[in-house]
Amino acid sequence: MTDDGRTEYGGEEQHAQHAREDRQRDRTQRERGPEPPPRSAPEPDSPPRSGPEPEPESTPEPEPRPEPVGRTLAVPDLSLVVLVGATGSGKSTFAARHFRPTEVLSSDFCRGLVSDDENDQSASGDAFEVLHFIAAKRLAAGRLTVVDATNVQSEARAQLVRLAREHDVLPVAIVLDVPEQVCAARNAARADRAGLPRRVIQRHQRELRRSLRHLEREGFRKVHVLRGPEEVESAEVVTERRFNDLRHRTGPFDIIGDIHGCRSELETLLGRLGYALVRDGHGRAVDAVHPEGRTAVFVGDLVDRGPDSPGVLRLVMGMVGAGHALCVPGNHENKLGRYLKGRKVQPTHGLAETVEQLEKEDPAFRTEVGEFIRGLVSHYVLDGGSLVVCHAGLPEKYHGRTSGRVRSFALYGDTTGETDEFGLPVRYPWAEDYRGRAAVVYGHTPTPRASWLNNTLCLDTGCVFGGAMTALRWPERELVDVPAERVWYEPAKPLATKAPGGADGRPLDLNDVAGRRIVETRYMGRLAVREENAAAALEVMSRFAIDPRLLPYLPPTMAPCATSAEDGYLEHPAEAFAGYRADGVREVVCEEKHMGSRAVVLVCRDETVAEAFPHCPEGSGGTPTGVPKGVQGALYTRTGRPFFDDPETTGRILRRIRDCVEEAGLWAELETDWLLLDAELMPWSLKATGLLRKQYAAVGAASGAAFPGVLGALEAAAARGVEVSALLARQRDRAVDAAAFTQAYRRYCWRVGAEPAQAAGLPDRDGAGLPDADAAEVPGTTHAPAPDTGNAASGQASASAPDAGEAPQKGRTGVPDGIRLAPFQILAVRGRSLAGLPHTDQLALIDRIVAAEAVVTAREDGAAADGTPQRPGLLAATRRIIVDTEDESSVAAGTAWWLRLTADGGEGMVVKPVQALIRQGDGRLVQPGVKCRGREYLRIIYGPEYTRPENLARLRIRHLGHKRSLALREYALGLEALDRLADGEPLWRVHEAVFAVLALESEPVDPRL
Repeated sequence: MTDDGRTEYGGEEQHAQHAREDRQRDRTQRERGPEPPPRSAPEPDSPPRSGPEPEPESTPEPEPRPEPVGRTLAVPDLSLVVLVGATGSGKSTFAARHFRPTEVLSSDFCRGLVSDDENDQSASGDAFEVLHFIAAKRLAAGRLTVVDATNVQSEARAQLVRLAREHDVLPVAIVLDVPEQVCAARNAARADRAGLPRRVIQRHQRELRRSLRHLEREGFRKVHVLRGPEEVESAEVVTERRFNDLRHRTGPFDIIGDIHGCRSELETLLGRLGYALVRDGHGRAVDAVHPEGRTAVFVGDLVDRGPDSPGVLRLVMGMVGAGHALCVPGNHENKLGRYLKGRKVQPTHGLAETVEQLEKEDPAFRTEVGEFIRGLVSHYVLDGGSLVVCHAGLPEKYHGRTSGRVRSFALYGDTTGETDEFGLPVRYPWAEDYRGRAAVVYGHTPTPRASWLNNTLCLDTGCVFGGAMTALRWPERELVDVPAERVWYEPAKPLATKAPGGADGRPLDLNDVAGRRIVETRYMGRLAVREENAAAALEVMSRFAIDPRLLPYLPPTMAPCATSAEDGYLEHPAEAFAGYRADGVREVVCEEKHMGSRAVVLVCRDETVAEAFPHCPEGSGGTPTGVPKGVQGALYTRTGRPFFDDPETTGRILRRIRDCVEEAGLWAELETDWLLLDAELMPWSLKATGLLRKQYAAVGAASGAAFPGVLGALEAAAARGVEVSALLARQRDRAVDAAAFTQAYRRYCWRVGAEPAQAAGLPDRDGAGLPDADAAEVPGTTHAPAPDTGNAASGQASASAPDAGEAPQKGRTGVPDGIRLAPFQILAVRGRSLAGLPHTDQLALIDRIVAAEAVVTAREDGAAADGTPQRPGLLAATRRIIVDTEDESSVAAGTAWWLRLTADGGEGMVVKPVQALIRQGDGRLVQPGVKCRGREYLRIIYGPEYTRPENLARLRIRHLGHKRSLALREYALGLEALDRLADGEPLWRVHEAVFAVLALESEPVDPRL
C-alpha cells in the first residue's frame, strides 16, 4: 500500500491552483449539496449506460497472469472497495463472507429501496444515485465502504474512483473472474433471475475482459483478480492499517520544528529534551535515545540553507531507523528527493547548498537519503487520534486520508495564489478556520514564537534565520527551545509576526454558535441548544458582552428548594435538607445568600498576564490573544455584560482584589497568575436601577400615595358610625404588607459614592429614604447571626428608589465607596479547574482573601489607633454553617440559623453539598445548590400580599422540573467550559459551552423561581 499515491507536485505555484479549486469545490458542495451522478438508460445489475451494445473485439487483449489460490487480499481500513464481476459471479456472497453487512452497499438492495423490486432495471438510475449518496456519507465519516454491483463498465467505475478521490481515500478493485457457464447456472438457480438472457452474461464477460488491463490506469491503487470459483472461495480479505495511522502510538513525544541543516542546534535541543546522542567512529551523531522511552517526531524541512544538512539527515535517519523517532516530509525534502531521482529542479531556496554538501558524502549515503525521503509519509495521526503531525498544516477533513491532495496540503499548506512584496506566496490562514478535535502540530512558515491558535501550533521559529529551534513535549504541551548559534541564512523577508492566520486572527466564528447546536459535555453528555435560543444569545454576545477573549465562563441559574407546606412559608430549609438527604447527600453547607448581582471576576497578577489570557507561553512577549494593552482582567454580569462603563472603576476594583490575593499568598500557593472568581456584587441597586424604578418603586409609591387617604376615609366613616370595620381591617393589613414590600427591597439598595461617614454606616438624610450604606456588610465569623441591616430614618419610608446611576465617588483607597463584593468560589486557575474543590475548602481560601484586605487597606489608607482601617473594605465574607442532613439536631440548627438570618433582613441561603460534583446512584448529577429564600425577601418576588393564605395556596402550585433541568444543564456546560479552559483548548471550544449557557437562559421558565 502506498502512502497517498506518492503524488508529487512541482512546487507551491501548482499547489496554489489545486488548493483554490479545492476550496471552490467545497463551497459549491456546501451550497448545492451532494451532486448526483448522471443518469442514463438502465442496464441489468449495473449502472445505467446508453448507446448500442458493443461488438466483441476481434483480438482480445492479454490478461494478467493468474495468481495463486488461497492468497490474502490486503484492503486498507479506510478505502472504497469496488467488486467487479458479471452477474452471477458471486459478488454478494463474497461481500457477505468478508465484510460487515453495514459496510456493503448493494445495487440490488438500493434498487429495491426505490422501486420495491430488486430486479426492476428501470429503477437503476435512481438506485445508483442512492448508492453513491450513501457511499459518500460513509466515506466522509471515515468508514470502509464496499460497492456490490457488476461494475464491469469503465463509466461506472469512473464514478466510483471519482467518489474515492473526492473523499481522499484509496479505491480498491476486487475482480471476480468466473466462467460464463458458472454464472449462468447460478442465475438459473435463482427464481428472480431464471429468465435472465444469456447475452447479458456474455456482455458482462466481454466488458470484464476489456477492463482487466486498465484498472490501475483508471485510478485503482490496489487490484485483486480472483479467477474461478475455487480461488474466490479460498481467498481471505485482511484489512491493513494506513501508513499514516499511528493512533496506537501514544508517546510521549517530543515534536521538533524545522531544522534546515542546523545540526549543532538540533543536538543541543535533543540534549535539553533529555536524549543521549550516539556517535559513530568518526564522532558523528547517528542516533539519540531518551532514557524514558520518549519518541522524537520531526515535522520536516531537515535540509537546505543551514551549514550541515547531511549531518542532520544522518542523525534523523538513524533515529528513525532505530525506532526512536518519526519523521514527516517537508517541501524541501520533497524537492531534494526529486533532485536525487534525476528530475530537473531549480537549485533555489537553499537546495544548492545541500547538493554541494551531499557531493562530499559517499554515493551510498546519497542513495540512502533518497530511499529515506521516498519512504516518508505525508502526516501521522498519533495518540488515539488526538495529535496530528505534518509539515505545513492539515484541516480536519484530511486527517488520516490518503491522496495526492492531502500530501500536497501537508507539504505546502494552503496559499491564496498571490505573492507578497518579497515574491513569496501568501499563505491562506487555514488555522483560523480550524475547528478539529485533534491538535495539529506543524512547521513550514517561520514565526518568531510558537503559540497555539485553534488547537494548532507552528513550531518553525526560524532557527536557520537566527531565531530558535523549538520542540513541543506531548502530552505535556510544554515548549522547549534553543537559540540559533548565528544567522545561517538571510531570510527573504523578516520573520512573520504571527503563524499562518496569526495569533491575532479571528478565533471565533459565527458558525461556531449559530443555528441548532449540540454540545458534548463530560458531565451530562450531549446537550442541545435550540436555534431560536442561539439567536437570542448571539444578540447579547455581539452587542453587549465584554471582549470574548476575557469571557471564559458564565454562571448557571439556580433552582429553588421544593415548595414548603409550612404555614406562612413558600420556601423553608426543611425541604432543602430533605431533598439532599433523598439524593444520598449527608453533609451540606448553608451559605449566606448575598442580595446583589451575580458577578464573575477575572483577576490577573499584572497587565501582561491579562493581555495574554488565558495562554501566556513563557517568554512569548506580545499579546497572543490580542487583548488591548492596559487591561487588568474583567468584571462582568451573568450575561457577559461589563458591570461598569467606566474602565477606571473596574480597574480599581480588580487592583484591590489582586493586592488581596497577593497578600494572602495565593498566587504562589495555587501556582497561577490569574484567578476566576464567582461572586456577588452589591448593592442590588447598582445594576437593577431600572427594575427598581419601573417595577418595585412604582408599586411602593402608589401604595404610599393611596393608603393614607383610603385609611383616613375609612377611619372617618367608622367615627361616624358606619360599619366598615372589616373593610378597614383589610385595608390596614394591605397597608402593612405594602410597607413591608417597600422595606424589603430597600434593604438591598444604597447610594454608591457616598461620603466616607455615610459609607461607615450613618443613615443617608438626603430625603431619598435610603438605608445605611453598609447594609450588606457581614462579619467573617462562621455561624454568627446576621447584623442588623438598618432601617431608614425614622418616619414614613419613602418608596423612591436610589439614584444608582451616578458615577461612583472614589474613597482615599481608590475603590468606590459603598460597593461590596462577596466572592464565594474560585472557579479556575491557570491549568486547573477548581470547580470540584469542596465548598468548605473554597470558602476557606476566600476567607483568606477577605481577611487580607484589612492589611491592604491599612497600608493604603492609613489605620486607626487600634490598627483597624478607617473605612469598610470592598470584600465581604460569606457566612455559613455545616448541616448533617441525617442528624435532626443539626437540621434544626441549620433551620434556626436561616430563621435568624432572614429575620435580620437577609435574603436567605444557598444549600450545597460540601463535596462538589456529586452524582446519584444512577449516575445523574445532583443539583449543585438550591436556594432557600426568606419569607420577607419573597415578598419582592411574589408581591406585597403573597403571604395571605389564599395566595400561598395558589403559589404553592409551582412546577420546578424545568427550572431544575435548566440549572443542571447550565451547570454542566459551565463545568465543561472550565475544563476546556484548564486543558488549554482553543477559545472557540471554550466559548461553545459559554455561549450555550447564555442561549439556555432564553428558554421560557417562570422568572420568579
